[in-house]
Amino acid sequence: MEDLFSVWYLIGAALVFWMQAGFAMVETGFTRAKNAGNIIMKNLMDFCIGTVTFMLLGGSLLMGDDIGGFIGKPTMKLFTDFANFDFKGFVFNLVFCATTATIVSGAMAERTKFLSYCVYSGIISLVVYPIEAHWIWGGGFLVDMGFHDYAGSTAIHMVGGISALIGAAILGPRIGKFDKDENGKVIGVNAFPGHNIPIGALGVFILWLGWYGFNGAAATNVAELGSIFLTTTIAPAIATVTCMIFTWIKYGKPDVSMCLNASLAGLVAITAPCDVTDGLGATIIGLVAGLLVVFGVWFCDHVIHVDDPVGAVAVHCLNGIWGTFAVGLFATDTAPGMATAQIKNGLFYGGGFEQLGIQGIGFLAVAAWTAVTMTIVFFGIKKTMGLRASEEEEILGLDPTEHGLESAYAGFTIMDK
Repeated sequence: MEDLFSVWYLIGAALVFWMQAGFAMVETGFTRAKNAGNIIMKNLMDFCIGTVTFMLLGGSLLMGDDIGGFIGKPTMKLFTDFANFDFKGFVFNLVFCATTATIVSGAMAERTKFLSYCVYSGIISLVVYPIEAHWIWGGGFLVDMGFHDYAGSTAIHMVGGISALIGAAILGPRIGKFDKDENGKVIGVNAFPGHNIPIGALGVFILWLGWYGFNGAAATNVAELGSIFLTTTIAPAIATVTCMIFTWIKYGKPDVSMCLNASLAGLVAITAPCDVTDGLGATIIGLVAGLLVVFGVWFCDHVIHVDDPVGAVAVHCLNGIWGTFAVGLFATDTAPGMATAQIKNGLFYGGGFEQLGIQGIGFLAVAAWTAVTMTIVFFGIKKTMGLRASEEEEILGLDPTEHGLESAYAGFTIMDK
C-alpha cells in the first residue's frame, strides 16, 4: 500500500504540472488576443526558469536540513549524491513552486517587459517561495507551532496573490483602465473583456482536475484521499453557485468570467483545510469564497485602483488568506486527515481559539516575508532594468513587439486586437 501511494504521489505531481496549462489558458482567455503569445511564454518560463533556480538553490532551501527553524541547509546533493537524492520529494515541491510563480503572470499581464518578468520568476523560485515553504513543510518554526496548511492556501496561493498585488501596484494599470479627472483622481473604471472565454473556461476545468492532485497527492490512506477529493469538489461547486446567484441578483445576469473565477476561489480556499474539514465546513468555506472573489475584484478596481486583468488577487490572495484561517474555524476530528495532522479542532467544532491563533501567526509571518521581499524584488527590477513595456509596445501588443508575432494579426486593426 505504501508503494501504491508513492506512485500516486508522483501522479499527483504530474497533475500539478498540468495545472500550468490551466493557468496559461485562463490568463490567455481573460486578456486580449494581442498578448496571447506573451502570456503563454511567461507561463512556460515560470516552470522552466523555476526548475533551473530550484535545482541550484531553491530546492535545498526548502528541503534541506533545518537551520534555526528558518531555512534549509543549502546543498548540491542533486549533482553530488544523486543515488541518495529525494527524487519524488524534489519533483513534487518543484511543481508547487512553479504554481506560486505563475499566479503573478495574470495580474501583471499585458504591460510587463518579458525579460523583467523572467528575472522576477527566477527570484521567487530561488529564494522567496522556498524559505517560507520551509517554515510550513520543511521542518521550520511554523511546523513546530502546529500551523496547518495541507496543500498551500498560505504557502502557494496567498504568497502568489500578495506578490501579484505588489507587482501590479508597482507596475501600474494598463493604458485606459482608469479614467481620471484633472487632479488625477479616479472617476471611472473601464473593463477590457477577455478575447476568448471558452479558452478561459477550459483553463478552469484543467485547473479543477489538477487540483485533485494538488490537494490529494500527499494523502497516505484511502479514507483520507476520499475525504480530500470530496471537500475539493464541494467547496468550488458551492462557491460557483453562490457567485452565480449573487451576480445574477446584483447585475441582472449571471457573470460568466466571475463564476469561472469563483470555481478557482473555492479551490484555493479549501486547499489548506481540505484534509481536516467535513462536508459542512467545506460548504461554508465555498460559500464565503464565492462572495469573497466578487468583493476582491470590486476592491481592486474601485478602492485601491490596482489593475488585475484576470482577478488573481481576488482568487489567490484573499481566498488564500481565507483558507488559512478556515483551518482554525472548521478543523474537526471526524475528518480522516486529523489523525496525521495532529492539530486542534477549529473554533466552530469545540476547539476554542488555539488553532485559529496559530493560523493567524502563520499568516502574519508568511505575509510579512512575502510583502517585504517582493516589494524589494519589484522595485529593484523597476529601478535597474525597468518593469513596464513602453506605451507603444503596450498599444501594439506584446506579441508583435516582444516576440515577433506580427504575422498572427494580419488583417486586424489595433482596435481589433
